[in-house]
Amino acid sequence: MRHVVLVSSLVGMILVAAPAFAQDKALVEKGMNVFTAQKCSLCHSVAGKGNPKGPLEDGVAKLSDGDIRQWLLKPEEMRAKAAAERKPAMKSFASLPKGDVDALVAYLMSLKKK
Repeated sequence: MRHVVLVSSLVGMILVAAPAFAQDKALVEKGMNVFTAQKCSLCHSVAGKGNPKGPLEDGVAKLSDGDIRQWLLKPEEMRAKAAAERKPAMKSFASLPKGDVDALVAYLMSLKKK
């Protein structure tokens, strides 16, 4: 009987997690499109594509999703906090719709997993 309950619980968790995974995947894909539309690759690279002076995989590995959001919305403040390292100027993306910023954060967070 315990096995039936355990299997039922696992199946339930998978069914609940599947839509969330699909939603996350869609958000990451939207973020990738925002990254392209905003021409982020002029200053940054992902997987060796784009400007090699700004590889994002190493940079985002050290950051939380909140830190990434702050870099996108308030880069001047974040640059001041990171004064120990020389950080080049980055434009603010505060004018982007919240959904686009959320998607961009999701995309950049997904780079940590690679």
